[in-house]
Amino acid sequence: MVGPDRRATAQGSASTRERLIESAVRLFGERGIAATSLRALTDAAGTNVAAVNYHFGSKEGLLRAAIDQTMRAVNHERRRRLNELESAPEPPSVAALVRAFVEPGADLVDGHGPSGPDIARFLGRVIGEPDPQVRQIFADQVNTVEGRYLAAMRDALPDLDEDHVGFAFTSMLGVLSLHQTGAFRTLEWPQTQGPAPQTDRRAGRSSAADRERLVAFITGGILATLPSGAATDT
Repeated sequence: MVGPDRRATAQGSASTRERLIESAVRLFGERGIAATSLRALTDAAGTNVAAVNYHFGSKEGLLRAAIDQTMRAVNHERRRRLNELESAPEPPSVAALVRAFVEPGADLVDGHGPSGPDIARFLGRVIGEPDPQVRQIFADQVNTVEGRYLAAMRDALPDLDEDHVGFAFTSMLGVLSLHQTGAFRTLEWPQTQGPAPQTDRRAGRSSAADRERLVAFITGGILATLPSGAATDT
């Protein structure tokens, strides 16, 4: 039987780990990865460098854990949706693949309450990071699932060569990534007239209508790359 002191220690350890990840998501997003020191991370989490070494081994290990925690649910949902599509009698269409891939990513920020904007900034930093080592850490977390979607997209676009399918897929990633960061959602366009879009501007969150437009925009862009006269089940 585990005594109360050992339970308290285990709970405290878990809490320390969670605080460090939360601090990493927030500070990496606000300041950038290279510009955020271990001291800043531990001060924000109310702990010390030894705790980082104990739980993660290094600052890089903490970054890896933060990426894993933010992307785990998205990867799981994308995998589940693709399994469902591939088990159907008919092969998945481009539109179905785009929806299955985009919606979990677009919902990522909205599904995390007050921390959603922190996650958006963090992902924006990671995805746009010029350091190849950081990009590789992110790729390690998403490549398995994304590779399956790329293969399914090839099958759904038999009239496009490998280069065109790759361009279509990476363009989808780019548009979705920018949408996830919320970078442009709070901009006011003085040239625009009429009612404001249905967006929580203070939090930078998108509405369900935004996600529908995003799916339609990406699907339309991919299909526009098809050779004239090519047939596909959209």
